[in-house]
Amino acid sequence: MVNSSQIPKLPLPPSLIGSEVGSFTEFTVTQRMPAIARRVIVENDFSSEINARLESLATELPTGYLPPLRNDTGTDFSAWNIYLQFYKDQRWVDVPWFLAETYFYRLILEITHYFRPGRWQAVDPFQLQKSQGLEASLDSTILLCHQLNKWLDDDQIDSKPNQTALLSLLYFALWGNRVDLSLWSAFEGDRSQFDIQSQLAQILVNDTLQICELLTISQGGRIDFVVDNVGFELACDLCLVDFLLSSNLVNQVYLHLKPHPTFVSDAMIKDVHDTTRFLVATGDQQVTSLGQRLENHILSGRLVLSEDYFWTSPLAFWEIPNFLKNELANARLLVVKGDANYRRLLGDRYWNITANIADIVCYLPTPMVALRTLKSEVAVGLKSEVVEEIAKSDPAWLTNGQWGVIQFVA
Repeated sequence: MVNSSQIPKLPLPPSLIGSEVGSFTEFTVTQRMPAIARRVIVENDFSSEINARLESLATELPTGYLPPLRNDTGTDFSAWNIYLQFYKDQRWVDVPWFLAETYFYRLILEITHYFRPGRWQAVDPFQLQKSQGLEASLDSTILLCHQLNKWLDDDQIDSKPNQTALLSLLYFALWGNRVDLSLWSAFEGDRSQFDIQSQLAQILVNDTLQICELLTISQGGRIDFVVDNVGFELACDLCLVDFLLSSNLVNQVYLHLKPHPTFVSDAMIKDVHDTTRFLVATGDQQVTSLGQRLENHILSGRLVLSEDYFWTSPLAFWEIPNFLKNELANARLLVVKGDANYRRLLGDRYWNITANIADIVCYLPTPMVALRTLKSEVAVGLKSEVVEEIAKSDPAWLTNGQWGVIQFVA
């Protein structure tokens, strides 16, 4: 039972569910998730029995019922029995969307024997997409690493952190799931003012100056990241982490990562190591130097890679275990990355879009900034006139990933 002092101040609205006709939630459960299950079949060399179960899962999602979870010896098996006890004999489209999605990915692991006892190395069913994403973003990563190293060199000359660099890296951390280099227009001095304004105009709430002030006025301490995706987004996050540590803006960074594959591209500890090795092996000295610095940060204990099954559970953020909440309290800033983590912050519920985010995340033990591109029909802290204006020009603005927020709660 969650203590009433640890939940949002505002009354809890209903959860998003897949049975709302015409919603992005319905589209996800009935079309996107079946396509993901079938892609797992195509991209892996699983047995015919496993592939048949994956196809059965894909077929059942639009109209079928939640199947029970077989005991696959996974650490979280008992917890999932508790999560599911309220939803027995219910259809996928009728249960809370966040539970449907997290359980869908957990089922894929059970079906593919991810937790098989005695297995030397578990097979990540999404590894091909993770590897391809990292390789496809190499050109973008090289450009960013060259710019990062220049900023760090300038810091050594000026003996003070570069606020322009920090501001830019926060924007990269926000838009990191874009690999088409369109984000460069916001930071390059030789680009037109029009490009800068058009890029920044996509950020509906922009509290970056408050974040920069918090990080530069009082240096040291620790910052925690609740990490989102691998690929270029993780590379962007690691560039920000490296800048914070190498500039001595902070003494330590904790990355909170997923304990098993989920949401296709969510980052695990092994994905961080894969990324640093990839950077070191690129052959580009600027990129290699970043990879080596990150490896040194990990070895020295300044960069800590942490995982917990809470991050793959269907629980709202305010249901966080006390031990993990106490761990987050050691940070002077919590950086929450991406859409799914934002949904967890809000319990994936139909809040009024103008609701004050501080009244919802009041349960957090430390200041927080959410860096989130909008990819689902849940958002708060927006001005009604802004929403009305955007909806006229872009009807899919809540879900197409073209708009973002940088929301700070002290």
